[in-house]
Amino acid sequence: MNAIVALCHFCELHGPRTLFCTEVLHAPLPQGAESGDSPSQGEQAEEEEGGIQMSSRIRSHSPAEGASAEASSPGPKKSDMCEGCRSLAVGHPGYISHDKETSIKYVSHQHPNHPQLFSIVRQACVRSLSCEVCPGREGPIFFGDEQHGFVFSHTFFIKDSLARGFQRWYSIIAIMMDRIYLINSWPFLLGKIRGIIDELQGKALKVFEAEQFGCPQRAQRMNTAFTPFLHQRNGNAARSLTSLTSDDNLWACLHTSFAWLLKACGSRLTEKLLEGAPTEDTLVQMEKLADLEEESESWDNSEAEEKAPVFPEGSEGRERPKRLPDLSSLSDGGSWRPRKLAVFKSLRHMRQVLGAPSFRMLAWHVLMGNQVIWKSRDVDLVQSAFEILRTMLPVGCVCVIPYSNQYEEAYRCNFLGLSPQVQIPAHVLSSEFAVIVEAHVAPHPSVYPVGPEDDQSLSKYEFVVTSGSPVSADRVGPTILNKIEAALTNQNLSVDVVDQCLICLKEEWMNKVKVLFKFTKVDSRPKEDTQKLLSILGASEEDNVKLLKFWMTGLSKTYKSHLMSTVRSPTASECRN
Repeated sequence: MNAIVALCHFCELHGPRTLFCTEVLHAPLPQGAESGDSPSQGEQAEEEEGGIQMSSRIRSHSPAEGASAEASSPGPKKSDMCEGCRSLAVGHPGYISHDKETSIKYVSHQHPNHPQLFSIVRQACVRSLSCEVCPGREGPIFFGDEQHGFVFSHTFFIKDSLARGFQRWYSIIAIMMDRIYLINSWPFLLGKIRGIIDELQGKALKVFEAEQFGCPQRAQRMNTAFTPFLHQRNGNAARSLTSLTSDDNLWACLHTSFAWLLKACGSRLTEKLLEGAPTEDTLVQMEKLADLEEESESWDNSEAEEKAPVFPEGSEGRERPKRLPDLSSLSDGGSWRPRKLAVFKSLRHMRQVLGAPSFRMLAWHVLMGNQVIWKSRDVDLVQSAFEILRTMLPVGCVCVIPYSNQYEEAYRCNFLGLSPQVQIPAHVLSSEFAVIVEAHVAPHPSVYPVGPEDDQSLSKYEFVVTSGSPVSADRVGPTILNKIEAALTNQNLSVDVVDQCLICLKEEWMNKVKVLFKFTKVDSRPKEDTQKLLSILGASEEDNVKLLKFWMTGLSKTYKSHLMSTVRSPTASECRN
């Protein structure tokens, strides 16, 4: 994340000052920070944490080097700083963390080395501790502009027994130029920065209580209440944060926290390039997810509305049964997730196992929207088969009941898994709108040709595919089925390439479905024009027409409502006339 995180302090002598800041460097280190990279120059022990290599690089400086560094630094001069305004000692080069994953360096100093960055941080520091303050002077706030960057600021107090009001004012700020990114990171930054503040306040509170116990300051101040304040506070304003927290490793810890904060905040939000409008599968998945969330909220509300029941006499001690949702109703493609064990690996693998004729008949019924019934004792086998077969259909056309102990009608699902003991009605066995796959234990292993993708768990099964309307070998079938089989039989195409071909084929035919839907359902054209359109689309055959009509049920509600609203608009009516 291209941002700067800084710790600021309101000094009673010098006003708002930057104590410590951490910035991100994508380029080589600036001059003055490159020296001392090798371990031979006093680099301390390194430790890796979360993919970041932490290095506290402290080296000795000659007086000449210190003078030149102070002269070239954009920060305030030494004479304008007190102990409360200073974090790192004179000659301290700062801290550097190396991110090995991204080759990014996180550098911490008291002030940024670049004059422009110093000006931006300085202005944000002044505003965070003066005018841009939330009610109560302690808490988060957002401010900024395009020119000087946008700032997330969290002000807080640190206990100090020698300070006016027994506390000193600090703030932690995060500065970046991307306003939207910073606003979206507000919850994350608030939680993590609040944790850093709590740790600092906890350490300071222990020191404050110890000092108050040893030498209470309130009674001493009451005795000197009429002493001029300027004389009273002499020497009390210059207490460093390390002294207030009694932590000599405070700045190294802050560097670690700030570096992790920049890395984590930059990796939690990523940008995705969307090429064109979302696909129908994406829209349907979003709609199903919204329906599931709405249904879960309704369950929560109904449970919340249920008050404590009034039990009849003699029913004390009985536990009232809880009303649980019917999970079997969530049997669509968005709610069912298969197990990790994949018995069938791909469509090509399934074609090798079932054989080309059986696979073609099964695939034909899947594409036509007929019910696919799979009977087996192995639940994982059934679920893996459905996971493979559903890839041939749009998401909106898939309705799965993974495994059931009773037959479910075709209007409830087009993929149904059954145990071998379940009796299938006679009208389904003879129906041309259903296909049944039975997995029997094979009397001899390896009854099918062994392929390179073969899974040993299938060697004990033999598969029987039956239907009331078997697909003859000379039947042309839908065009998409022929193209799928051509891709599966082409051994030069890998499984990943076949998957991409399948996605392209589905998109191609979904576009034809959209055209047909608008032509017939929205525009209400006559049958003669519809036949001409089907010929133009290359889908005039009977199987192609059935496929288009079935896939039309998988269109998203968003697309349908958009078309209907467009037709009903006055502009559309004028164009039609």
